[in-house]
Formats: sequence, C-alpha cells, structure tokens
Amino acid sequence: MREVAVLGFLLAVAPITATPGASLTLVVSRVATGGRRQGWWVILGTVTGLYVHATLAAVGLAALVLRSSQAFWVVKLVGAAYLVGLGIWLLWSASRRPTGPPPTVRARRLPWRVDHPYLQGLLGNVLNPKAAAIYLTLAPQFLEPGRPVLVPMLLLATAHAALHTCWLAGWTAVSGAAARLLRKASVRRVFDRLTGAILLGLGVRAAVS
Repeated sequence: MREVAVLGFLLAVAPITATPGASLTLVVSRVATGGRRQGWWVILGTVTGLYVHATLAAVGLAALVLRSSQAFWVVKLVGAAYLVGLGIWLLWSASRRPTGPPPTVRARRLPWRVDHPYLQGLLGNVLNPKAAAIYLTLAPQFLEPGRPVLVPMLLLATAHAALHTCWLAGWTAVSGAAARLLRKASVRRVFDRLTGAILLGLGVRAAVS
C-alpha cells in the first residue's frame, strides 16, 4: 500500500475523528472520576474496536450486516441501547454520589467488570454502525484493486488508530489537568449528570437517525 493512500485515508477520517461522540465523552468522564489511566483504557478499547471493524469489513461480515436491514437495525438498536444505558448509569451514579471525598479504593476495581473503561470503549465503538461504515464505504476507496484486502485494511486501521489515539490522548491530558477541580463532589455530580445526558442524547440520536 502506498503512503499517499494512507495519508488520503487519514485526511478523510480526520473530520469524523474530531467530531464529538461517545468515545470522547467516555474519555472525559472516566478521567474525571478515575484519573488518566482510565482514559487510556477507554482509548485502548476504542482502538481495539477499530481493528474489529477493519477485520470484519475485510472478511465481508460487516457488509452482510449492513445489507440486511433487519441485522443492521438490530446492531443499531443494541448500540443505541448501550449508550442510553451508560447515560442512565452515570445519572444514577450522580444521584447516589456522596458529598464527601471519593474513597481511595475506587480506582482499584476488578479489572474486567462490566463498567471497566476498556469494555466501555470497546463496546461503544463496536456497536456503532457508523464506525463500521467507515471501513465499508470509505476505506475501500484507498485499496488497490485485485490485491488481498486484509493486510491493507489493517494498515489503514493502524493509521486510523494512531490518529484517534492522538486526539483522545489530548483530551485525556486536558481532563487530567482539571482533575483536581472535578474531584469535588458537587462538581462531579454536575459533571456526571452532564455526561450522562450527553450519552443519553447520543443513544437516542443513534436510534432515530
């Protein structure tokens, strides 16, 4: 694959990457409550989701889902329900948040709980049909016809992952710098309500769009 193809793909996905969505909301939310490390877990989960989409597109499974209206709607509604569920969870957490300082053991949760930031980032990306559409409609335009698809598709995913990581890492740093303010219980309650409402809105928009 030529470098110009990778560069062209990056220029095409850059505006999509910079559009605020579930991944950015999750990064800011998790850094605010658990520190930069949790933000990096979300980034890792999101990047893993990109490779999942690229692999499925290369083997043709994602195309099958998008061509079947019923399968597409199932994936779309499951993804929307997941975002709505995350939003409700954040709103519920805000209503139950104590007024005192957070317990020091909060960041020491079991590594693979359902609310682990890696799983949230992964599912938030994998269950997004629009992310799959990037590798079904946009990425093929930068592939060489008549050649194997899997390796070039993974190369494009790697470039996309690097771009996405840089974008979300910047927000991780910004959120981490504001962590002292966000540790205040009153501020965290407002912040959780705000991010919960955003995720709810994203879920509803995904369901009706």
